[in-house]
Amino acid sequence: VQLQASGGGLVQAGGSLRLSCVASGFSFSNNGMGWFRQAPGKEREFVAGISWNGASTTYSDSVKGRFTISRDRVKNTVYLQMSDLKPEDTAVYYCATSRTSYSSSHYSQYNYWGQGTQVTVSS
Repeated sequence: VQLQASGGGLVQAGGSLRLSCVASGFSFSNNGMGWFRQAPGKEREFVAGISWNGASTTYSDSVKGRFTISRDRVKNTVYLQMSDLKPEDTAVYYCATSRTSYSSSHYSQYNYWGQGTQVTVSS
């Protein structure tokens, strides 16, 4: 199983970025997917999740209305579109595969993780 995250970078506050996570080595279409982030000195936190078919999505309160998670089952890719970025969004962002067909806000429900991509938002 491999999850390859990309798309991070440096952006000014109010800007946008789109993260991508390409999955391989498992039945991507059967599993929920999630995005988490971890800032220096802080615990890893849930950002967004999506069900196996894309019909159900969940977001943390801190990103709701600004971030959108989606998936392309043909490309085996999950995306995180981030808009109106704030300095507090600065973190390493990780994609992860849920143990079930649905996502969860609990990191323990994810069994495979990507390597992370750095997002830095300047004020």
